[in-house]
Amino acid sequence: MDSIFDSTPQYVYVWADGIYSTVRMDDRLCLLVIIGSDETRRKELLVLSDDYRESEASWTEVLMDLKQRGLEKALRLAVGDGALGLWKAVAKCWPDTDQQRCWVHKTANVLEKLSKAMQTKVKEVLHNIWQAETREKAYEAFDNCIERFSPKYPKAMQCLEKDKDSILAFYDYPAENWQHIRTTNPFKSVFATVRLRTAKTKNCGSRTTTLTMAFKLMEVAQKKWFRLRGYKFLADVVQGIKFVNSVKQNGDQKQQAA
Repeated sequence: MDSIFDSTPQYVYVWADGIYSTVRMDDRLCLLVIIGSDETRRKELLVLSDDYRESEASWTEVLMDLKQRGLEKALRLAVGDGALGLWKAVAKCWPDTDQQRCWVHKTANVLEKLSKAMQTKVKEVLHNIWQAETREKAYEAFDNCIERFSPKYPKAMQCLEKDKDSILAFYDYPAENWQHIRTTNPFKSVFATVRLRTAKTKNCGSRTTTLTMAFKLMEVAQKKWFRLRGYKFLADVVQGIKFVNSVKQNGDQKQQAA
């Protein structure tokens, strides 16, 4: 049987997330979702599956199914939150795929370890990291943040420091794509609606009806998803060409960098 991906453009980026909903008073559903963007900059829903939690086994099953359907070539970057099950599965199934932790989730995880009085100040410093124009400036802002706040807020800074490489992976890709690949924002508005609907129907819903409803809502939302900026660079990303601080690396530039 032919792969469903054989005749389609190659996928460059994927966003993955696990969305929890209560379908009955005593039944919690985890929707495992993957959205992909291909070399034509189109975004589409690739996976919507149900489970009870975001375990490594659950995500591995989802990713292996995608691989069996042909989604393993030219996949460059996976974007997701800090769920360990997801990243263990990505490392196992797509070992050559770069990993980008979502900055929205990482910021929330850091801020929840701080008092409300400090959250605004630290949030501004965190923004200076991921909004830096170059990786070098981002590292400088990162190190300054750790040095400034570690003495009084060690747990918050440990939370930030442990994912240093993966939260700055986007710097290896075209700057025009950065706003798309720093976060899992494609999920945000769609699943706000899913959660609202499931909250209203939790006494009469079921896992099947919730999954069906979520699929229908995403099918509609998919038509309104913004295409990626920087379309002209996606073919280069597919070919494995590297970018350093948004600059495409040809042979001469690589030699100079060395």
